[in-house]
Amino acid sequence: MSDTPHLGPVPQRKTVDAELVSRLVAEQFPEWAGLPVRPVADGGWDNWTFHLGSGMSVRLPSASEYALAVDKEHRWLPALAPRLPLPIPTPVAKGEPGAGYPFSWSVYSWLEGEPASPDRIDDPVRFAVDLAGFLSALHSIDPAGGPRPGRHNWYRGGSLRTYDGEARRALAALDGHVDVDLAAEIWTTALDALWDGTETWFHGDVAQGNLLLDEGKLAAVIDFGTCGVGDPACDLAIAWTLLTADGRQAFRERLSLGEETWARGRGWALWKTLVTCARALERADEQAATPQRVLDGILAEYVTDGRPTPPGAAGS
Repeated sequence: MSDTPHLGPVPQRKTVDAELVSRLVAEQFPEWAGLPVRPVADGGWDNWTFHLGSGMSVRLPSASEYALAVDKEHRWLPALAPRLPLPIPTPVAKGEPGAGYPFSWSVYSWLEGEPASPDRIDDPVRFAVDLAGFLSALHSIDPAGGPRPGRHNWYRGGSLRTYDGEARRALAALDGHVDVDLAAEIWTTALDALWDGTETWFHGDVAQGNLLLDEGKLAAVIDFGTCGVGDPACDLAIAWTLLTADGRQAFRERLSLGEETWARGRGWALWKTLVTCARALERADEQAATPQRVLDGILAEYVTDGRPTPPGAAGS
């Protein structure tokens, strides 16, 4: 259910409907042929997602780029799940191309919950601490053999410099609409923030659509298509895109994050938001107010808490 922009052109998506899913299931898993298939509301961009009966879901990559994650998820999610404090998707079966659909696809157990949003979260600080606890557990899992950043996850967990050209183009497009000088300073600070090279597991797309709530509390984390092993700073963007100011502070304290890691996380949030704002401006999108509010929050937080102190300024 990714809502994160991707590097480069938006992939050409293949349309999938319930009739096609029913044919695939009947051909490859006849034991489930009688189960109803229904589209999932707000099923995301990277995959077409459908209910299969009452206890399973079917996820079909919407383009060849997203299909690269199928084998990875089937290999690693069963290994990660027992080590995490919240439920994550559990693969039940892997389908193959067929019925005119060209990619491998997946059947998962269904996870109940509604996507997180500011108005649905019961206690923003508790939510932030719970999310930080989940990420702390994920980041502490032995990374040996895990998939490093690459085409399978749009280079999440790698260097922010991979996205420098895209961020600079977004800044140019937004000139006159936002404080691009300040945004460029934040971006440069993030690019210059050093990573010590210690690889950990990361989710790669910790976005509100991938965080499920039960009665306002964090109940599950889904969509590991961009997961991998590398720099976990990409998992911190949620601190600016969803959390409140108090929640963001609690989140940072729970994860014990230093300045360099926090700056890189801010950079991931900024890249995502700049690209989203630029695309919204280009399309005259009526929903542009939401990314604009996020961008305003990133700029304000940096000025208040994140701007490096100039040499010699301390104590002056």
